[in-house]
Amino acid sequence: MRPMLATRGDRLPTSPEWLHEVKWDGIRLLVDSTPERGLRLWSRNENDVTAGYPELAGFGAGRDLLVDAEVVAFRDGIPTFAALAERMHVRNQRRLEVLARDNPVTLLVFDVLRLDGRDLTGLPLEERREILEGLELADVHWQVPAAYDDGEMLMQATEQQGLEGVVSKRRSSRYEYGARSRHWLKFPHRRRTSWVVGGWRPETGSRGRLGAVLVGLPSADGLVFMGRVGSGIAGRNGQALLELLAPLARTTTPFVAGMPKVDAVGSHWVEPSIVVDVESLGFSGQGRLRQPAFIGVRHDLAPDDLVEDPAEEDAE
Repeated sequence: MRPMLATRGDRLPTSPEWLHEVKWDGIRLLVDSTPERGLRLWSRNENDVTAGYPELAGFGAGRDLLVDAEVVAFRDGIPTFAALAERMHVRNQRRLEVLARDNPVTLLVFDVLRLDGRDLTGLPLEERREILEGLELADVHWQVPAAYDDGEMLMQATEQQGLEGVVSKRRSSRYEYGARSRHWLKFPHRRRTSWVVGGWRPETGSRGRLGAVLVGLPSADGLVFMGRVGSGIAGRNGQALLELLAPLARTTTPFVAGMPKVDAVGSHWVEPSIVVDVESLGFSGQGRLRQPAFIGVRHDLAPDDLVEDPAEEDAE
């Protein structure tokens, strides 16, 4: 049993046939509550993660209920994946109790799929939302976030508040387990920052085609590794970038200590002089770029022009 997925959109719908929700920076869960089996939390890849979130144990109160939701953790009032990552894969009971107290999660419920034995997936989304809101699922650890008619307003508001983006859904859409549907569209805010290229990796199965660049931030000690960027580099972009990097080849890494071995082994190093723009969904708990995509070379910038901490600049 896998959740219904949204397709990346290219234009925010403005028709009244659509409603709009906040896109949360968390982990997708199907939450299944029955009187017989109790509560089970299922991840997107169908793993049982119930034990990882003890503070959600009371959800559903033993009622027959299946909902689609996102579990999030807040840091400085904003849900961030980095905060949630601290909770992932922890199974030690004592450690979980400490985390549930010091870094609690919140379950954000946005769809109801079964209620008291009745399958609701065949109903239009608008009717499912009405049923969901009538359940009054409000607690310190779970809530039902609002849906909005004005997608453009929500897009602007989520960007201003540092949230991940917007998901737009057709009011008439039925729920299809495991399907990636054009009836649900996602519009993430991808923040653009500039970084210095310190190396590159060949495309899998090729020695001469560029597959990814290794980027970093200049510091007094050298280049601080910030991540591997492969998305957006295929085709002409990759060839043009490789032509810029080839004359800058060197035999030693320009990155300071702390670079993961999986990124270092097999890489080609270059003098850190080329600046590129990258869009991403912020930073992981390890301080690496999250889902980065190459945008282009900044011929107007040199490494010394970069701010000390692009993450702080982006948050302002």
